[in-house]
Amino acid sequence: MEFRPLAVEFMHHFGNFSQADLDLPNSRIPSQQDLQCLADMALLMNGVTSLNYWALKMIDAWGTFPKGLLYGNIMDMGNYDECIGINKAIADNYNIKGKYCYARVPFPIELVDIRIAICFPSSCSAALMDTFFKQLFNRLLNVTVTKQIVNDDYCKTAEKEPYDGLTIFTIVLLSVLAAAMLLATLCDYFLFEDQSRLPGVIKAFSARSNSRALFRIVQPKSNPNVIDCLHGLRCMSLIWVIFSHQYILAVMAPNLNAVKMFPWIASPFASFILHGFFSVDTFLVISGLLLAMIALRLMEKTRGRLNIPMMYLHRYLRLTPVVAVAIIVHMTLIPILSDGPATDKAQFDNYDNCKSTWYLTLLYVQNYATPNMCVNHTWYLAADMQLYILSPIFLIALYKWGKKAAGGIFVLMLLLSGCLFATMMTEKYPVNLDKGNINGESQRKLYLATHVHAAPWLIGFLLGYFLHLNRNKSFQLNRISIWLGWIVSLAMLFASLFALYPAAQWSAEPLTMGEQAAYYTLSRIAWPLGICWVVFACMKGYGGLANSFLSSPLWQPLSKLSYTAYMFHTVMQQINARRLRTNTVFSDYDIMLYFWQAFGFTLLMSYVIYIIVEAPFGALEGMMMPQRKPKPKTEAPDETQTDKILVVEVQKTAEPLEHATSSEQQQIE
Repeated sequence: MEFRPLAVEFMHHFGNFSQADLDLPNSRIPSQQDLQCLADMALLMNGVTSLNYWALKMIDAWGTFPKGLLYGNIMDMGNYDECIGINKAIADNYNIKGKYCYARVPFPIELVDIRIAICFPSSCSAALMDTFFKQLFNRLLNVTVTKQIVNDDYCKTAEKEPYDGLTIFTIVLLSVLAAAMLLATLCDYFLFEDQSRLPGVIKAFSARSNSRALFRIVQPKSNPNVIDCLHGLRCMSLIWVIFSHQYILAVMAPNLNAVKMFPWIASPFASFILHGFFSVDTFLVISGLLLAMIALRLMEKTRGRLNIPMMYLHRYLRLTPVVAVAIIVHMTLIPILSDGPATDKAQFDNYDNCKSTWYLTLLYVQNYATPNMCVNHTWYLAADMQLYILSPIFLIALYKWGKKAAGGIFVLMLLLSGCLFATMMTEKYPVNLDKGNINGESQRKLYLATHVHAAPWLIGFLLGYFLHLNRNKSFQLNRISIWLGWIVSLAMLFASLFALYPAAQWSAEPLTMGEQAAYYTLSRIAWPLGICWVVFACMKGYGGLANSFLSSPLWQPLSKLSYTAYMFHTVMQQINARRLRTNTVFSDYDIMLYFWQAFGFTLLMSYVIYIIVEAPFGALEGMMMPQRKPKPKTEAPDETQTDKILVVEVQKTAEPLEHATSSEQQQIE
């Protein structure tokens, strides 16, 4: 309460700047940078005394002690653009430029990190600024500060490093792909009025052709072999993922009212956000379900034969182009597009890890191989790919031994769930997510590992087998059975979401390790079982309002964009968060506003990536892969054609996040 603004205190203490203020050890003489900083600081002090505009701007850009410190406001961002925009010509060959940094103000509470923006001449290193502030706080607080106050990691100037080779490559690659799309689109419009004569390569890159496939709406129930409600489930899960990630950034943001987070964690709505990982389990249920349906139908036609190498090659070629582009975009373009004072606080992960672990992401083993993953949210792709690699074992077993193999798969699911329970109990990994009590090691073992998520995938896989066996069977359920199914499924879904709500209250007793392990293990089974009933009920005509909503044709375009949206939504969210110039307010409504602006730009970016990367490479992959020979028409032509459509529909939804490409639409045509 006795402090004046930090800039005023600094100017008062260092009014007559001298070499003694550098506080250099006796063993070191001043370097050229030290002397230059000393000269620039003297010019700054004289400029402030003389009311020079550039000097006043440098002081004006400073932050002050945060207002509402007891309300959780522990950061004052000053004026970033005013500081780095200073460029005062002092001599013919020398300008004084502004350097924006944060000063960490000492505070009695160890966990509280007060940051105040400061602005110095760019010739002053962070080490020298740290020395100045330690002297200042020693005088003001009569304490010796040992921890670092000013760090180079939090300092910025207007000068930018030249683009490295990877950045240039990224820009050139995206430019070439955009040029190919533009050229193909122009050829499509002006040279080929007859679309049937359009060459395959031009059709693969044409924005006109790919947009037609993307926005083509198929009416529900037009094909009995297509599960229309999966579009809605897929899109709702994607929105849930992006919305939950928006809350992660909101927690890290410089909030004026950070204390509001504590009552928020104990609110019912927080359980919905903190348990957003169930959206991933929904994706895995859908993936296992569709893989079983399509593969078993094909195995019936081929008498049990599977071209396993081609399965793996198809999956890898379909996923990897988008993943590779996402990696280099996260590494190179986010720093360029997101210049701002809050850069260090708005990070999902450290993209510098990509320099050493990018190849693990392209091999889809990053969730086990390294704790320093490149683009963290790609762990889901690794888990799904690893389960896909194991799928031929389950498929062949089901084809040969039928229900006995299904029973074995069910037992395997229970054993993996038991393994999860045992891991938590023996390693004492806490998972009380409602209070954020989870560390990096437990996250790797309890969330990122594939065997943890195998249960939802296997349950979906068994549902696919059940639907395959009963594909021609009509289920006549009475009203009591229908209501009972919905009540039980909703009970499992809501229990998974809100079972920890009582323990989230700050006055509640902490959960025992057994209670945490039981919840985490059983919810991994209860959630997919609830989703399976929703899918079954919607397929068999017992979905009612839920089926009308989930099967709406309006979901179909977003469903096809879901893969690119998942891969690139963090780009838009981090760009928006890092460009903040002022403090934010933590509230559900404000975060909802940030979500919709990020989601809108994500859809635009996803559309661009779709038409220049995903759809073209998917079409080229379809052209290069050997095509199956059609069955003779004498062998049930109607069923063969239906199976052919089912194959395409399931393939486009069996990819991670269940995306579709224009080449598959062309196969349907």
